[in-house]
Amino acid sequence: MASAQGGDSKLFARGKVAELRLELNSGSKKDKNFTTKKIALKKIVANMTMSNNDMVALFPDIIGCMGIQNLEIKKMCFLFLVNYARMRPEVAVKAIPVLEHDMEDPNPLVRALALRTMSYIHVREFVEATVPIVKQLLRDSDPYVRKTAAYTVAKLYDHDRHMVEKSDLIDRLNGLLRDDNPTVVASALAGLMDIWERSDAIKLTIDYSNASKMVAILPDCSEWGQTYILEALMSYVPQEAGEATLLAERIAPRLSHSNSAVVLTCIRVILYLMNYIADQKQISALCRKLSPPLVTLLAKGPEVQYLALRNALLILQRRPEVLRNDIRVFFCKYNDPIYVKVTKLELIFMLANEKNIDEVLTELREYATEIDVHFVRKAVRAIGKLAIKIEPAARRCINLLLELVSTKVTYIVQEATVVIRNIFRKYPNQYESIIGTLCEHLDSLDEPEAKAAMVWVIGQYASRIENSDVLLEDFLDSFAEEPVEVQLALLTATVKLFIQRPTKGQDLVPKVLKWATEETDNPDLRDRAYMYWRLLSTDMEAAKRVVMGEKPAITAESEKLDPQTLEEMCLNVGTLATVYLKPVQTVFRNARPKKLHDSPCLQRQEVAVPGLRQPGDDGNKSLSGFGFGSDKAVQRQGNMSAAVSDADAYFAQQHTRQQDGFGDQGHGGGYVVSQFDAQVPVYSAQGQPNNADLLL
Repeated sequence: MASAQGGDSKLFARGKVAELRLELNSGSKKDKNFTTKKIALKKIVANMTMSNNDMVALFPDIIGCMGIQNLEIKKMCFLFLVNYARMRPEVAVKAIPVLEHDMEDPNPLVRALALRTMSYIHVREFVEATVPIVKQLLRDSDPYVRKTAAYTVAKLYDHDRHMVEKSDLIDRLNGLLRDDNPTVVASALAGLMDIWERSDAIKLTIDYSNASKMVAILPDCSEWGQTYILEALMSYVPQEAGEATLLAERIAPRLSHSNSAVVLTCIRVILYLMNYIADQKQISALCRKLSPPLVTLLAKGPEVQYLALRNALLILQRRPEVLRNDIRVFFCKYNDPIYVKVTKLELIFMLANEKNIDEVLTELREYATEIDVHFVRKAVRAIGKLAIKIEPAARRCINLLLELVSTKVTYIVQEATVVIRNIFRKYPNQYESIIGTLCEHLDSLDEPEAKAAMVWVIGQYASRIENSDVLLEDFLDSFAEEPVEVQLALLTATVKLFIQRPTKGQDLVPKVLKWATEETDNPDLRDRAYMYWRLLSTDMEAAKRVVMGEKPAITAESEKLDPQTLEEMCLNVGTLATVYLKPVQTVFRNARPKKLHDSPCLQRQEVAVPGLRQPGDDGNKSLSGFGFGSDKAVQRQGNMSAAVSDADAYFAQQHTRQQDGFGDQGHGGGYVVSQFDAQVPVYSAQGQPNNADLLL
């Protein structure tokens, strides 16, 4: 075999058309095996593979070789025809009589090959010539030819859907579903599903009787035939819970198949049928059956592992009973690719609970000392999220984070700072003793997210950090060069410092507000500074309630999908859409979106999504909860207009700019921010507004 491959490699050299034509047409009568022609055709195919389009000049000679009754020669000639037919359709049509003759050949392989070749060519004459032939071959005596004819109908529909819809080809294809050969039935189903995907007028409806027959022939089909049949079962809508249960039990043996596509498609169908089963015991039994095949897929190559892991993330959100006790199988191996490791880390986090938290933290400690920086960051972040998710284990998680911070590795310190900020938000007034440790590593922070997190901690706990004003001043030295994310954090932290320790912050606040309102082009930063300035100049008590008010609850489950997307994802398990975790139409532009069809036995599952308010939650606050409905607010309302006027007068005195709001240098004009007056564009010396298209 190796010598044959070595010999074929010599064929991949750019050849001249004249030499190849001479070689193709040479050969004596003694050459009964057509050895010379085969070598010449191999050279032509090799040149065609190398995109040598000069070969198209050999079209007439190739058509002349098609009549030779040798399967190997026919395959190479047909390959040439498929590649160059659209470039030279006027020459290609001369091959139609040869192909039609081959479709009457006694050898079924030749008949199927000729039909397949004709169906590949998107030329009007070939498409029209294929229709009467495929009608005949759909009734061929050989199942291989019938299978090829079934696929041909789908290809013809792709070429000219109106012509196929006007003919009776789809009805004939439906007739193949009653064929005696399981492979032919699977191929007919594949063809019908492809047509259904492309058509808005054609509906694919399967009742229980048809679904039961399809399941019965599953063991006799090839692995891809089984995939097609399982795909088709997604169009079956159970009308009784018993039907769905029985069908799920009958296809469950496919979960132990060696082909990963069959396994994942079978999982998808069972997940789909679960929506029509009311008995929780039966659902639990099916969930237990889904766990072993997913674990088995992790023994395959990294690509299949990754696909299985991404689908496991979805299945766990929809059916938490699956994989509940299998956390150890998701522990990372030293030679796993980074994309597999990161996905396993997500699953470890989802499966962690009070019982296995010690085992999980021991594993995460190992990950946090690995070489790969990206993976280490993810591991540190997972430890912080576990502290938020599992309250009894919060102290253990924090101790582990402090242990990692003590290594003084820059990226570990920065990631730990970010997650500790979230822990403080989750558990206020509980773990502030570790602030001193964080402050010792300020010099290690150079990333925006970590800086913003540390600045938030300093501002929030300014009253407890003795030198909070000094620490903030160190950050403020580079205020102008910092990203907006850090500037926003510094602005808020400075205001918090002033509110908690007025004597320490009275010099910093005017300076930072001046920078944020006069020396920045960012509207978010500027607007926030104006808001703080007015609050501070109006009512310090109100400012304290707003700035130091209670923060929204923080959870570690924010990455969960919303119920509609999750439902659609579970109907697409095993496809590329589940890798991206996006609706199928955003991944495949022309794909038909899948949804659960209404049925008397459909069980609508209410999925609670963290971050979305549910009826009856504490999150549904009234206006009074935000300071608009309380008695004190009503009392203050009378003084509000006077306070606003005072603030406007203050800005009029203090804030006359020499440049406009978009960064252009001033021309002697200026504007004053007032609540009641519209902003007037600054006019240049010529009397035209600067940046007129933006301002007007």
